Amino acid sequence: MNHDEWTDRLESTTVTVDDHDLEMAYYDEGDGQPLVFCHGIPTSSYLWRAVAPAFVDDYRVIVPDMVGYGESTMDDRFDRSIRAQERAVADLFDRLGLDSVSFVGHDLGGGVGLRYAVHEPDAVDDLVLSNAVCYDSWPIETIVDLGLPSTVEEMGVDGLTETLESVFRDTLYGDADDALVEGLVEQWASEEGAVSLSRNAIGTNTSHTTEIDPSAVTARTLLLWGAEDEFQPIENAERLEDDIDGADLVGLEEANHWVPADRPEVYREELRAFLET
Repeated sequence: MNHDEWTDRLESTTVTVDDHDLEMAYYDEGDGQPLVFCHGIPTSSYLWRAVAPAFVDDYRVIVPDMVGYGESTMDDRFDRSIRAQERAVADLFDRLGLDSVSFVGHDLGGGVGLRYAVHEPDAVDDLVLSNAVCYDSWPIETIVDLGLPSTVEEMGVDGLTETLESVFRDTLYGDADDALVEGLVEQWASEEGAVSLSRNAIGTNTSHTTEIDPSAVTARTLLLWGAEDEFQPIENAERLEDDIDGADLVGLEEANHWVPADRPEVYREELRAFLET
């Protein structure tokens, strides 16, 4: 599925965060238990294109673009931290009438899921964290640099998109998926997009994960991790495994940070096996 085909399937609603009304785009297909997939930085819901649609026959699959990303609001007037993203996602769930979900989060989206599972234990039945930000493991240097407005201004839109394309191509395992790379980079290819990415980057606040006690998670938990990640190494998953009661760790070989894209078939298999246990 190319990027245009994906975005054509997205819906939109208004969520409220800190008294700001923000448009949030999301994929919503299928029936049954809600199964949510949440992306990280600097990706979008498109990261899940090879995973999420495979579950629509058995679940109600919901894949949001976090605010400040993808087809969601990008204007320059709101907080994009994972605290705010957690509130945005929670409001989306309320507006969609979801009492409980199975939550799958990658990177920053994993940090959102971890916070939500701690704060709303009755609302999360299953929690799946993939190469998620946690503890004080983030942000990485590239994101710190992008959080400086002067960096993005000096790079310009073309320089920014070239940098992001290089990052994806260098860190996707094996041959890069051209359609995926182009789709993930396209959202930032404008002045508004470039500023939004900088605001997203500067909103990465380590305090929002260090304040969370993973041992408070009561949901069934799977740590489905790319074993060769250079950004969020598998040692972080091992620490989460020790801290979350009953958590299972599955490390996927031949997978870097972008594990849903690196090993989509195996990722689907492991996720389905966990959900159906």
